Order: sequence, then structure tokens, then C-alpha cells
Amino acid sequence: MDLEFGRGMRSPLQRDSWKTTMLLAYQSLGVVYGDLSISPLYVFKSTFAEDIQHSDTNEEIFGVLSFVFWTLTLIPLIKYVSIVLRADDNGEGGTFALYSLICRHANVSLLPNRQIADEELSTYKLDRNPETTEKTLVKVWLEKHKNLHTALLIMVLIGTCMVIGDGVLTPAISVFSAVSGLEFSLSKDHHEYAVIPITCVILAFLFALQHYGTHRVGFIFAPIVLAWLICMSALGLYNIIHWNPHVYQALNPYYMFKFLKKTRKYGWMSLGGILLCMTGSEAMFADLGHFSYSAIQLAFTSLVYPALILAYMGQAAYLSKHHDFYSNSQVGFYIAVPDKVRWPVLVLAILASVVGSQAIISGTFSIINQSQSLSCFPRVKVVHTSEKIHGQIYIPEINWLLMILCIAVTVGFRDTKHMGNASGLAVITVMLVTTFLTSLVIMLCWHKPPLLALGFLLFFGSIEALYFSASLIKFLEGAWLPILLALILMAVMLVWHFTTIKKYEFDLQNKVTLEWLLALGDKLGMVRVPGIGLVYTDLTSGVPANFSRFVTNLPAFHKVLVFVCVKSVPVPYVFPAERYLIGRVGPPGHRSYRCIVRYGYRDFHQDVDSFETELIESLATFIKLDASYRCSEASEHQLEEREPGLTVVGSNLLQDHSGYDFQDSVQHSAASVEMRPADSPSGTESELTVQANSAKHVRFFIDSLVASPEAEKHVTEELEALSAAREAGTAFILGHSHVQCKPGSSVVKKLTVVGYNFLRRNCRGPDVVLRVPPASLLEVGMVYVL
Repeated sequence: MDLEFGRGMRSPLQRDSWKTTMLLAYQSLGVVYGDLSISPLYVFKSTFAEDIQHSDTNEEIFGVLSFVFWTLTLIPLIKYVSIVLRADDNGEGGTFALYSLICRHANVSLLPNRQIADEELSTYKLDRNPETTEKTLVKVWLEKHKNLHTALLIMVLIGTCMVIGDGVLTPAISVFSAVSGLEFSLSKDHHEYAVIPITCVILAFLFALQHYGTHRVGFIFAPIVLAWLICMSALGLYNIIHWNPHVYQALNPYYMFKFLKKTRKYGWMSLGGILLCMTGSEAMFADLGHFSYSAIQLAFTSLVYPALILAYMGQAAYLSKHHDFYSNSQVGFYIAVPDKVRWPVLVLAILASVVGSQAIISGTFSIINQSQSLSCFPRVKVVHTSEKIHGQIYIPEINWLLMILCIAVTVGFRDTKHMGNASGLAVITVMLVTTFLTSLVIMLCWHKPPLLALGFLLFFGSIEALYFSASLIKFLEGAWLPILLALILMAVMLVWHFTTIKKYEFDLQNKVTLEWLLALGDKLGMVRVPGIGLVYTDLTSGVPANFSRFVTNLPAFHKVLVFVCVKSVPVPYVFPAERYLIGRVGPPGHRSYRCIVRYGYRDFHQDVDSFETELIESLATFIKLDASYRCSEASEHQLEEREPGLTVVGSNLLQDHSGYDFQDSVQHSAASVEMRPADSPSGTESELTVQANSAKHVRFFIDSLVASPEAEKHVTEELEALSAAREAGTAFILGHSHVQCKPGSSVVKKLTVVGYNFLRRNCRGPDVVLRVPPASLLEVGMVYVL
């Protein structure tokens, strides 16, 4: 769930003033609490749908109120606000944040092309030095068994699938429940024909506006939710004072046991409706990165929590004095609203339901983008709807698919009961996944005793397991839908992830050596054409097989050749100064380089012009640093001991050559090329100018980094070659893959490959994801035999 008001990347160590905290708390109402605040619309209605009856003794309504109160207290207030929100990943929250933390503190990641250099990222920080931290039995056990790595990823994907399923169900039940208030203002015949069409129109309108982005109307989200919370509180206080001032006694846990004793099996089944009061709790953690712990805590404890309790108590107070309903469907929110204010409350409820739906829709876009960055989802087009506000994205294919499914759910179920059963299972499954992952974080990342983590798991896990069982028993009454959606999404994610890993292993086994590339010119009469060739590959070392296939069929490549690897690392963000790893492939005269571009799971890929400009700047900086390094006698001695085909340079060499780590293939350069206007004086430094575009020049300065005149001459020549190549144009060379099975492969593997090829043909290509201009694209056919 992404910010609608515009917050950039937050530092986990940043402390806000009380004014900033108050402002963030106010803004969080429209983003974080929209879904949670509208739950009173359907909780009682779902609970009393069929399983239990509202009797004259009031034991049922008081028991449900007691369950709602203690559920809101134990799960959102204690579990999330007090504990889970502290398990942030550099200020970010959510399922992938927990998984990222675990992967950094224990070797359980299944991501390919990992490097030691990734651990030097600022956002990769560990609380303790892994070499001095004593390994627990659980950590050793997790790292030893590879099947547990897969099981952990599957658990994360299950949580992800249920969040996506919630993106289908929450808008449907929220808007439907809000519109269903018309039943008290229209006749029964008109009501039956009005609620479904109006709900579908509102949902279609909501999804149709997604491509415009929410930053234009986002400023009204918080006022709407604030007005809704005040409205619920006022209605609750009115009903408590007017109908039953002693309803507070039902908060006693004794009423829960009394409720279960009387209703037995049906009371247990009704817990599937009660758990809907927690809907939206996960948003507090998922949206942590856009606000702050103190802001979310302040908003929930001082406003949202009291307003929800008053709303539920008010409904219970009214129902405790009214029992003459013609059907249980009337046991809901609107029955307790006075006739004089019913229409204004109805309009406000619809607006609040739209805000709550918007939050989960944005969250679905965000989590799919994160899944895609971890190679767990087919490639989709991600559109940034705001240039100034970080995190506002729109995915066209997912948006229209969600709209179709939302309308289908509304038309197919037609009642709150089935929608509530489906939504409840999705919500409680995500919470169970969060509880399990948080227990691992407590043990592996916080280094707390295993008994403490086990206590957290057993206490909150048992509560959620009780609700999960009550929700699962409603399988035939709507709970089948999130399970079906999860199975389909899981199949897609596992097929894509498994085949992607196998393709990487195939590339790793079939890469060619640097010697082969250097000797190729003599064998084939290789021609170097003007321009820069960017060869995209998943490999972080060696020459990929698709490039060898290209040059053996067409013996020519560009004068400046760059092997580009765009990879994801288990951190939320990678700072721009640390994004690029630059290395040299072959001797300086070959003009071949390696560039590894690192993104976090919440990062967004740059547009091609920005990427190309930054890449040229990074290459120029690397050339100067490499020359400086070669001028050092100590460095020359070390280079003689290394493979001559690959030169590695990092910015830390400028301070301490002896501390350089040669274990990794490349090292990053944090320095940047100076950017000056064309008429800026250059002093005594030698300079080269590269035409970046029609409005800007990039100047390369050969400064004091280069010690000797001879080295300065080589640097000048290399920068001139880079400048000429940039002016000649850039070509993007990508592999166009087709996957086949080896003879004798299993049926499951064959089906997996067939599924992958189907997804690859019908989803976006890598050129769309990498934002490669079609005029500069060159695709090389590649057959993978797995």
C-alpha cells in the first residue's frame, strides 16, 4: 500500500518532531486506516448472517462485542502496534520486508547472482557482525536444509497471494456494504435491483481512475476518513447513552466464554465474521515506510482504536434493546443510524469505502511490483503516476483484472455473508504468515531467546489459528474463492520463479571465458562498429552465451561494449551512489566493461535516458579510478596475481589499497563525474565533453586522480573513445529466450516449461520492463534446454 500524500524514502533512524509526527499521523488516516475504519459496516452483519441468532437474552450480541474488543486489542494494538511495527527493514514494512531481514541474517535466500559486495550496501546493515554472532540451532538448521529455503519462500508467496486476493475482495465487500444502506431508504423491490448495479458502477469508476494516479485527490482521503471516524464515534456515543449505558460490561472476557458455551459449534463458526474487525491491520505494517512508527502508533491509539470500539459498542447497545428484525440481514451498521442522519451517513460511508478500497488496490500494485523484482511474478508494465511522489504506481493489466474480478465477486455472491467469508480467510492467512515470519525475526535478527520467539508464535498464532479454522470451515460458503485465487497465483509465481532460476543456472554453465572473447577477433575477423553496445545478462561474471551466439553469427560488435546485469538485492532501497558496480572485461584497449545495476525490492527502474546518462558517468569515473589504481605500485603487484582479463576497481582504493577485497568480481565506485554547464570554467584540468542530449553536456575531468602523464594520456584516449561511442548511439542487446525440456523430463517439469512459455509470450517482454526504446533494441534468439 503506497502513500497517497507523498513521502519519500525514510531513514529508520530519522526522528521526527512532534509537529511532523502529528502531520504524518493525520495523513496516515487516509492511507493506512481506510480499510480498518470501514469494518463496522459489515462485521455484525457477517457474524449474524446464519450461524447464530440475535435473541432476547443478548448473550450473543454481548459475546460478539467482547470478542471484537479483545480481538482489536490483542491483534492490531498489541501484536502490530507494539511488536510487529518494530520489525522494520530500514523503515519499510510488509511481508517482503520480513523475508528480506531473514535472508540477510541467515543464508536462506533463493535469489541468484548474489555477491559479497551486496553486503556493503548502506541498507544492508546488520545489528551485529555475522562473524562474531553465535549461530543458534534454528539458524544452523535453516541454513543447512535447502528444502526449508523453498518452504520459507512458498510461505512468503502464500502471504503475497492472499494480499492480492484481498485486493479483489476488500473493494467488493466495502463498497457493497456501504451501498447496502439503501435498504432502509428504498422499498425491498427497488433495493434488490439498485444495490448491485450501483456497487458495480462505483467499482468500475474507481478502477477506471487508477491510471490518473491518486495524488490529485489524495489530499481529501485523510479528511474523509477523519470525518468517518468522528461520525462513527458520535453515533456510538449516542447509541450507548440513549439505549444502553451499561453495554461496557460486555467487554468482560467472561461474555466470550458465555457466548461459546451457549452457541457451541455455531458460535465457533461465527468467528469467521468477527475476524473481519481486523481487516486492514496489516496495512499498518505494510505502509510503515511512508510514515513512521510513532505516527502510525499515535493515529491508531489516540483516534482509530477508540473510534472503532465506540462504533461497535454503539451498535451492540442499540441491538441489545431491539430484537424484532424480520431477518438477520438487518443486524448491521445502518439499523443503528437514526433516520434523520441516515442519508449523510450513507454518503460518507460510500466515500470512506472508496478510500479504503483505494488503499488495498495501491497495495496490490506495490506487492506485485515487489514480487516481480524478486523474479516471482511475470513481467508487467509498471507506470509511475507521479514524478514527485515516490511509490505511486499503476499496473494496467493488474488493474483491469482486479476490476473484472471485483465486479464478478459482487454479482456472483450478492451478499455480505459470502464476501465476508472469502475476505476473512484471506485476511487471517496473511496475519498467520506475518506471525511466523516475525517470530523468526525475533530470533534471527533481534537475537532474542528462542523461547521468547516461540511464545510470540504460540500466543498470537493460536488466536489466529482459531479464527483461521472458523473461516476455513466456510469453504463452500465463499471461502473457496481466496483459496482458488491463491492456488492460481501460486502456480504462476512458482512456475516463473523455478524456470527463471533454471535459466540462470543454464547461463552459468554455458558462459564463455574471457580468453574466448579476446581471441575472437583473430579467428573471425571481428569488426568493431561505432557506438555503445549494452549486452543485458543475469550473469555477474564471464561472457553470456547469448552474446557468443550473436558474434559467431554476426562477427561484429560495438567499439564500447558493456555487459549489463540488472539484479535485485534483499534490501528495500539501494541509494543511487551505491547502485552501480563497474568492472573491466579484458585489457583497457578492448574497451569492454561490466556494469551491475542493483535495485531493492521497493525500488523502481529508471527511464532509459536517465540510466544511459548515469551509466556513461559511472564508466568515466571508473576509467579515472582504474588509471589511478594502476599507477600505484602496490596495486600493480596485486593485479599481476589476478586474472589479467578482469580489472576490478572500487572507490575505497583511493583511501586504502591494502583493504581492498578481491573476492568479488566487481566493486562499486561511489564517486560521480562532475556535472557543469557548458560555459563553466574548467580551470587547469583536462576535459572531455559528451553530448548527453540536446539540453545537457556531460564533462569528464581528468584531475589529480591520475598521477602520471602517460596514464593521463591513456585515460584521455579511453574517454575520447567513450565520447565518440556515445555520440554514435547506443544499442540494447537482449536475449529472446525459448525454453525446452530435456528428453525424459518428468510430466511436472514439462508442464512447468509449457506454462512458462505461455506466460512469456503473453506477458510483457524484458524490453518493456527495462524501458528499452524499440529503435535501439536488438534481440538475440536463445534456446534454453532445461
